[in-house]
Amino acid sequence: MKFIGVTGGVGAGKSRILEYIREHYPCEIYLADEVAHLVKQPGTACFDALVGLLGEEVLDRDGQIHKGRMADKIFADPELLGQVNGMIHPAVKDFLLERLETAREKGDVGLFFVEAALLIECGYRDLVDEMWYIYADEEVRRDRLKKRGYDQEKIARIMSSQLSDEMFRANCDFVIDNSASLEESFGQIDRKLEAFTWQE
Repeated sequence: MKFIGVTGGVGAGKSRILEYIREHYPCEIYLADEVAHLVKQPGTACFDALVGLLGEEVLDRDGQIHKGRMADKIFADPELLGQVNGMIHPAVKDFLLERLETAREKGDVGLFFVEAALLIECGYRDLVDEMWYIYADEEVRRDRLKKRGYDQEKIARIMSSQLSDEMFRANCDFVIDNSASLEESFGQIDRKLEAFTWQE
């Protein structure tokens, strides 16, 4: 089984690429943002640690961590943000590695994907068999984000906080250019996956 990390800048189209892979190949796919939500649920060690750090004022009436309240606290305090990331990122990694081991034991899928913008920064380069970079031209990405309701200031702020194209390419084994039509992107994926020896 291949363990593949999928990364890229905001607006590059990572979700759509993964949808196609899910539809056409035997795989398991995990989005790090969704896993981060799971590991913050009541009853988990990460939940207890976060509430201990941030206080019960970050909880909503149902006892869940309120995303907006937590964000208001941590983004106003870089040190606090670092502490929270230091709790969530390892919990996400542990969750994924447990699922990976289970998938390997079951042996019914050939591909295990994890997607996140911060895979490289979080040290996944040493864990995965391959790192894939979903690339799209900056103007294409800006246009996609505008259509999703982002204003120019928010787009610029997010893009400036992410790795450069050069850094993504330097740390990835395979690049999918998702600047043009989806059919072209899907063709790149098919050529890559059909070459894997596990399918022989």
